[in-house]
Amino acid sequence: MASGAELRELECFLVLAEELHFGRTGERLYVSQSRVSQLLRSLERRIGARLVHRSSRRVALTPLGERLLGELRPAYDALRSAVDGARAAARGVTGTLRVGFQGTANARLIDAVAAFERDRPGCAAELVEIPFADPFGAVRDGSVDAAVVLLPVEEPDLVRGPVFSRRRLTVAVSARHPLAARSSVRAADLASVPLVTAAAPAPAYWRAAQAPGPVAGPAVTTLQEGLTRVATGRAALLLCLPTAAHHHREDVAYVPVDDLPDSALAVVWHRDRETEPVRAFARAVAEGRD
Repeated sequence: MASGAELRELECFLVLAEELHFGRTGERLYVSQSRVSQLLRSLERRIGARLVHRSSRRVALTPLGERLLGELRPAYDALRSAVDGARAAARGVTGTLRVGFQGTANARLIDAVAAFERDRPGCAAELVEIPFADPFGAVRDGSVDAAVVLLPVEEPDLVRGPVFSRRRLTVAVSARHPLAARSSVRAADLASVPLVTAAAPAPAYWRAAQAPGPVAGPAVTTLQEGLTRVATGRAALLLCLPTAAHHHREDVAYVPVDDLPDSALAVVWHRDRETEPVRAFARAVAEGRD
């Protein structure tokens, strides 16, 4: 039987394997970065070999670390699920996990909901659309338990869970715009094009990431509002390929962008309201396939 110290070491290793970052691992475990290093070294001494390669630029699992992760994760999840299930049964806990999403609930998110509900009988996940211009507000005020939002996420009161759905960007322009006939464009082609951005209360760094061009376009609250501005020819809007496909309209053309970083989504939740169902949903997203 593992001791409390050993369980903490294993938990630390599992979180580090997800984050591949000592600082973020410490944040999720509510311990210092040095404590994360201490727990990892203790586990490596117990096993007798290195589990993690660490350099100034990156963190990666060793082959033994990969093997341990593959064998440990199912056992750890089963243990946690058994304890949480017993606790829930004792308290008669059932209910709904509310998950916010921006723009489009893609196939991976729908699959994660199905996996979550399959593994937790008596508990349902409800998807709730949140405003494009307020990616973090619903998590903060408790309207949702977790949210799937566009990166970046730099909020100290929120936990950033698994990152997924990295997709090429397109630029939405009016069907009458000169760029509409192009097979693809580069960032330089957008230098003189006003790009739609999110209105407040979205943080400034997040707004800048969604509209990285030098010419500021109109600020909008929803994607539909942004696409309407695009259709009138007043601005362009950056969207990932799946969102562009979902929001197809005849008066808007979606042109792939060759040299901008891919868009990506992440699951986030509030540090003070982290629960086992939230963690279980995050795991379901992490284990899904795009």
